[in-house]
Amino acid sequence: MRKDFGAKPWLYPLPVLIIGTYNPDGTPNAMNAAWGGLYGGGQVVLCLSAGHKTTRNIEARGAFTVSFATAGQTAACDYVGLVSGNDTNGKIEKAGWHAARSGRVDAPLFDELPLALECRFLKRTGDGNIVGEIVNVSADESILGADGKPDAGKLRPIAFDPVANTYRVLGEAVGRAFRDGEALK
Repeated sequence: MRKDFGAKPWLYPLPVLIIGTYNPDGTPNAMNAAWGGLYGGGQVVLCLSAGHKTTRNIEARGAFTVSFATAGQTAACDYVGLVSGNDTNGKIEKAGWHAARSGRVDAPLFDELPLALECRFLKRTGDGNIVGEIVNVSADESILGADGKPDAGKLRPIAFDPVANTYRVLGEAVGRAFRDGEALK
């Protein structure tokens, strides 16, 4: 038997994305955003309100990075979502992160977050969402598999569980996409 809950923004999994930008003074900034994803081929979309410092930074600099939060950095990733860059200075230092300038876009990469999309700001949609073009995917060698590509098991990305307000780690492979269903054809 099913139980109805009404209209809720419950979607599984919601990736925990850390958006990296530079503040007007050139210091790195980061925020936690669970509402984002792919927007057509080679583009990402972020649901960020206009009041976020990150939103203004993206529009001013024309760039941002999207790093994937990991199990080992859960507390720091949650922290950059709990406090606002509008009224809290030194978020990156308090999170214990080290920022390095991206070689592709005017935005920071964070050493402690080993997988990131480097993006160029394209537009704000009619409903205010931010769309960016992915110009590079950057991965630390520590998370690469035998095939030389990012390995989710080594990355240990976390997802936001909107029902229980928890973070859950991802990584276990349970099947092969575009193959396992062949057995049912």
